Amino acid sequence: MSQEYNLPLLEAVCRRGVLCNVSVRYWRGCKKLRPEDLGLDPSHVSDRLIQLGHKRLVPKEALQRFALIESRAHSLVEAASFPFLGGIARFVPNPRLVDLTDKLDALRDEFREATLDFVAGYSGLRDEALDEWRDAARQMNLNGSAEQLLATIEQSFPPAGDITRRFAFETRLFQVAAPEGLRIDVAESIDQMEIADERSRIAQDASRRLQGDLDSFIRESVTTLRQETAKLAADVLATIDGSENGVHQRTLNRLTTFIDSFRSLNFAGDAQLEGTLERFRQQLLSRSAEDYRNDNGAMRSLTEGLSRLHDTAMAMVRNDGRDVLTRFGQMGSRRLEAVS
Repeated sequence: MSQEYNLPLLEAVCRRGVLCNVSVRYWRGCKKLRPEDLGLDPSHVSDRLIQLGHKRLVPKEALQRFALIESRAHSLVEAASFPFLGGIARFVPNPRLVDLTDKLDALRDEFREATLDFVAGYSGLRDEALDEWRDAARQMNLNGSAEQLLATIEQSFPPAGDITRRFAFETRLFQVAAPEGLRIDVAESIDQMEIADERSRIAQDASRRLQGDLDSFIRESVTTLRQETAKLAADVLATIDGSENGVHQRTLNRLTTFIDSFRSLNFAGDAQLEGTLERFRQQLLSRSAEDYRNDNGAMRSLTEGLSRLHDTAMAMVRNDGRDVLTRFGQMGSRRLEAVS
């Protein structure tokens, strides 16, 4: 009963993409200082007057390369996916998967090289940082607590032999599965029956929650693409209106790139908006920017087309993706009928 309730929709989701989670870990080079690290009595320190908190052990630029790689990795994933079930992972549609994993593999190689460089220079960086902390401690006028602070800072640096373990770039791909029940190991038959009933109830409750979560995920994904379409149309109209020279080729290229991206992200099968975008491409993106600048009638057609695209997308947003959700669930149903 519980599997029949949610599997058609789940089957459709699983066939259209995978879940992705990227983890980038590196030594952050920070230490949270406590009042006693400075020789102060914690009971006599007012948070209103003295703020200690996390302080950098090494200069920011020493780890900036890792921060940039981490930011690029998360940006790549976000651009190619949708948040899944409250953000436990990102759902990547199949057409985006190969390009995404190739780019993440390249970033992983870059991360590995950066790690090797950092580890090779770690001892020297540590010595330089401690020298800077000694100078800073002298300037702080800590009334005899400078050595205590320096000892705390020095102990906060990982040993050179352990620093490599602080760095990792991991990509995990997986799929969600419907709950089939809970494992039990009991001896008494009456207990088995009671626990089996409870297990069935829990599995059915989980299935209903999963169904609701999947419904919301698909509607939100569809709505997001429709909102982005409307926003792009409005942005391009504003750009054209604010330009003294009319439309630029990079603006038209931006529209073409978005339509290509939409097709690869449209895992839920929003045929209405995809068809609208394809007609827009055929009718209005076959001209060059120079053609538009030299033809007032053509320019008027472009701006009117952008206005219609914006209004159409906004009207679809108000539908909340319910039209697409109904057809999407039927995809999984037909698949299950074919293999049953």
